[in-house]
Amino acid sequence: MARKMLRDGETEVYDYDLFVIGAGSGGVRASRTSAGFGAKVAICELPFHPISSETIGGVGGTCVIRGCVPKKILVYGSAFRGEFEDARNFGWELSEDINFNWKKLLNSKTQEIQRLNGIYKRLLTNAGVTMIEGEGKLAGPHEVEVTQPDGSVQKYTAKHILIATGSRAQRVKIPGEELAITSDEALSLEELPKRAVILGGGYIAVEFASIWRGMGATVDLFYRKELPLRGFDDEMRAVVAKNLEGRGIKLHPQSTLTELSKTDEGIKVVTDHGDVLVADVVLFATGRAPNTKRLNLAAAGVETDKTGAIKVDEYSCTNIPSIWAVGDVTNRMNLTPVALMEGTCFSKTVFGGEPTKPDYKDIPCAVFSIPPLSVVGLSEQQALEQATSDVLVFTSSFTPMKNTISGRQEKTVMKLVVDSATDRVIGASMCGPDAPEIMQGIGVAMKCGATKKQFDSTVGIHPSAAEEFVTMRSVTRRLTVGSKI
Repeated sequence: MARKMLRDGETEVYDYDLFVIGAGSGGVRASRTSAGFGAKVAICELPFHPISSETIGGVGGTCVIRGCVPKKILVYGSAFRGEFEDARNFGWELSEDINFNWKKLLNSKTQEIQRLNGIYKRLLTNAGVTMIEGEGKLAGPHEVEVTQPDGSVQKYTAKHILIATGSRAQRVKIPGEELAITSDEALSLEELPKRAVILGGGYIAVEFASIWRGMGATVDLFYRKELPLRGFDDEMRAVVAKNLEGRGIKLHPQSTLTELSKTDEGIKVVTDHGDVLVADVVLFATGRAPNTKRLNLAAAGVETDKTGAIKVDEYSCTNIPSIWAVGDVTNRMNLTPVALMEGTCFSKTVFGGEPTKPDYKDIPCAVFSIPPLSVVGLSEQQALEQATSDVLVFTSSFTPMKNTISGRQEKTVMKLVVDSATDRVIGASMCGPDAPEIMQGIGVAMKCGATKKQFDSTVGIHPSAAEEFVTMRSVTRRLTVGSKI
């Protein structure tokens, strides 16, 4: 039943206080928290499928169904190869014939995302949110049109509309592009590739290189820059590259692909340097684009930028006062926990009587390569660019205790970046086992404004890698304002 709501002194009738398009992390969080404030909420989402398209998706969104969660499961699975190798010097006598069943892992992964999909649905139901299956698009500033799986169309009105449709993997426009796959398909391949070529230098490319190499495939990684992971600390990027090579991944910096073609032996890959490879699978991991093409934004006059991302203000409101957007569709900081934060802030602002801006400072993140990289705050380069006083850099590079026995030639590297004027720790990074677990705690400390002196006064846990963060006493280098690295 529609409810009467007071708006500018007039009585307006809407079906819902809030209608959310997209049931990914941000949309689900915003729906639940808004309902918790007493709002009448509906949310629409495409039918479930592990591989998304314009007409299929699923409650839980990219992260749960075809992103963070299934990827992490595959990372766990691929890491065992290295663990088996490392186990020998710890006394484990393993048979040379260790078999890996890809289909079993794939089935376990699918069961887990189906379980999580069900949990997300129950969370919405328990919060009193109405779930509608179908494709939502705008029909006006207060109206949403939903095309249901049977083709029927329903229209709903709402005082507020929130768009949380996320982003979609992109393909490179080269001859034979249709022979390549994106991360969506890579998480659901029927057969494990023996030969993989990956185009891209971002976290998705690096993670899948680690996954497939860990499962025994030969992997060639192509990227345009000198190092992978553009935007991360340069020193840590070099560490990741060295680790990838150490694990047997072939790196091709400052290279790209120019053509793909089908042959009897597999997919023929031609590079811009004229090299030719043959692969079982070619992965395009060259970025994602905001998922806005089918939203009919023009019907309400919602503005987008040149990438298709929805423009929003500090409170996630678009140029249309009744329409809001959170998550990857706004292309601000495209991380699942950030979408959750934005969804919560939206609910507080619109229904909680507490206008709240998302805070993007000191957000930790991780690249789940093997071993992983995790960072929080500023890189050394970013700190110098923003500096008004000298920047102090503290680093530690060491062989983890486990590797001293296993014989693995892989070091853990840590870094703290400090503002010399305030002594505040303004950046931290780590590449090595358990880096994301450790960095979450460092993120809390930095959010509280911890100083280097406070780090130094903290007693470490011994023996652990984490204790290095509180025992780095000597300055590795001092960067003066205006200098270049």
